[in-house]
Amino acid sequence: MTELFAIGLGLSSYNTAGDVLETFYPTPLLGPDAAIGGAFLGGGADAADEPRDGVANVTPAHAASVAARLRDAGAENVAATAARLAEADRPLTLTLLHRDRPIAHTAEAYLKLHLLSHRLTLPNSLDLEGLFAHLPTVAWTSAGPIDATELPDRLLDARLRGERLQVDALDKFPIMANYVMPAGVRIANTARVRLGAYLGDGTTVMHEGQVNFNSGALGPNMVEGRISQGVILGAHTDLGGGASTMGTLSGGGKEVVSLGERCLVGANGGTGIPLGDRCTIEAGLYITAGTIVRLIDADGRPGERAKARELAGQSDLLFIRHSASGEIQCRTNRSAIELNETLHKHN
Repeated sequence: MTELFAIGLGLSSYNTAGDVLETFYPTPLLGPDAAIGGAFLGGGADAADEPRDGVANVTPAHAASVAARLRDAGAENVAATAARLAEADRPLTLTLLHRDRPIAHTAEAYLKLHLLSHRLTLPNSLDLEGLFAHLPTVAWTSAGPIDATELPDRLLDARLRGERLQVDALDKFPIMANYVMPAGVRIANTARVRLGAYLGDGTTVMHEGQVNFNSGALGPNMVEGRISQGVILGAHTDLGGGASTMGTLSGGGKEVVSLGERCLVGANGGTGIPLGDRCTIEAGLYITAGTIVRLIDADGRPGERAKARELAGQSDLLFIRHSASGEIQCRTNRSAIELNETLHKHN
């Protein structure tokens, strides 16, 4: 049996031309063992209609046979999902990836986004080449996903029936919570967390917090600012209200920003450089790679000046702006940041 990189059995939505708009995988699998992979492949049969690699439409009857083979393999949880999907009255989508390769189909894109939000893989660990090319712009509505080009007709149809079609967003990415709800997580405004975000156990995303795809917080974390694409927050790190982290999609360059454990970025602050553990950026201060920083030694004496990029990845740094001179300084952070346990212990 050839090893499989990932498997997803789910339900797709289509436009009037028959193109896939999105796919929902209730129980995606990463690196399944040979027995589970064999259950999806039909036990090794070579029938022409058996899916081998990529995306295929399968019948509910096929899903029922997969469920039976999964039970034989001892995979009860996955078998139960397949059995539920077998109750569908329409074709199902089966996506099989033998390796982590560039994305070639919308259903493959959605499988990889599910792997991230199901905590099966960390941000920046998947090949996402081709993602945007294979994610159509979708109207996310009260009637489900609609091709954006078909929305005007659907709006008119609804009005003619005396109904109201609510359009929540026009976007390539849907709301994560409409597909995945990780355990131990609180999200005050679900519209601000995209599918493909990774939220670790104990993470809280407040109303103005935002988490993009292929980024996340390892948990526990308090997120009141923006986690941009590719950015990862380590455990016990806080992002204050209005704070920002620089991603790699919109002018952020190729440097992947991450924050280690027990860091704090104050309200309306931000960073464009990676930070190690126990670092603090004061409120209102945004550190970019080219920011000139005065280094202050452990005894409080001013030292040389350096660009912030030279401090990238280091731990125990405290960035402040001198209240009199306005000079940006970097001192030794003498206290680790602790999360407010009252906010998190009931997650």
